[in-house]
Amino acid sequence: MRREGPAGTAAGAGTVPGAVAGVREPLRTEFEFELPRGFVDESGTVHRNGAMRLATARDELVPLRDVRVRENPAYLSVVLLGRVITRLGTLGSVHDGTVENMFASDLAFLQDFYRQINAEGHTRAAVACPHCSESFEVELAGSRLGES
Repeated sequence: MRREGPAGTAAGAGTVPGAVAGVREPLRTEFEFELPRGFVDESGTVHRNGAMRLATARDELVPLRDVRVRENPAYLSVVLLGRVITRLGTLGSVHDGTVENMFASDLAFLQDFYRQINAEGHTRAAVACPHCSESFEVELAGSRLGES
């Protein structure tokens, strides 16, 4: 189902500042983030900067067969995030065990970030100023928890 915005355009499909009319922006499949607290590894190194890719249908279906998810449905987000986080600091790999050992505030941040990038495929939204009605875009994925 496709949501329609003003004048029959797809919701959120406005022009990107600096984009040439008629030229489509390439599909972004990976998005940078910065954790509010950071993941602390075994050596005490804090890893805050990372990247998350868009989820596929497989990413959302495979965790449903995981025994841990069947026993505790809340574990679904841990397994899912372990599949879509492509980079975190200087860690060699990120997996569900990494996500499992994150601070709760970082987990909440990543769950929200996941929803943002997978809902529309980007983290920008078209808005209008309530005072002057001028239209512009805002970045929804702030680098810290609560930023926008």
